[in-house]
Amino acid sequence: MAWQQLIEDIFILISQEMERILEGLTVDDLNQQPRPDCNSIGWLAWHLTRSQDRMIEDLTGEEQTWTRDKWYLKFNRSSDATETGVHHSSEEVIAFRSPDIATVMEYHHAVLEQTRRYVSTQLSEDELDRLFANPAFPHRRTPRERLMGVINDNLQHVGQAAYVRGLLKGKGWSDR
Repeated sequence: MAWQQLIEDIFILISQEMERILEGLTVDDLNQQPRPDCNSIGWLAWHLTRSQDRMIEDLTGEEQTWTRDKWYLKFNRSSDATETGVHHSSEEVIAFRSPDIATVMEYHHAVLEQTRRYVSTQLSEDELDRLFANPAFPHRRTPRERLMGVINDNLQHVGQAAYVRGLLKGKGWSDR
């Protein structure tokens, strides 16, 4: 197995976990917060995907799926390509309204495919260590650092979404 396949598999696993967490939830479930200052499952799924979309766009130089395919309209959000939920206030999180599971996962799958294309066609050992500057990501100057960051963030957010589902639905929702 090539090391690129391992990276793809990590992103696929994150997607599968998100599907499992969202399965059977209503839009009200997606938007319910365990407390007013906590993220909802829908917000976490959106933020995880937006952050990945923005990071992969930065690595490929292509337009984000968010703007290119007008996902912002389906999420009733701004077309601002820099808006990913980072630094959202409690009020902004409360105001966020998730669309249905199908829409959330369709956007997530579109970003996953963009990520897989990048990893399978552009990611080489030389590419991993390529230096480039982006003021939005001052501490992640190479594709290696950016990929590690987005994988770390995605794993944390998918775990948070699973935890929130457990808080909302109780023990036993997972088959594990």
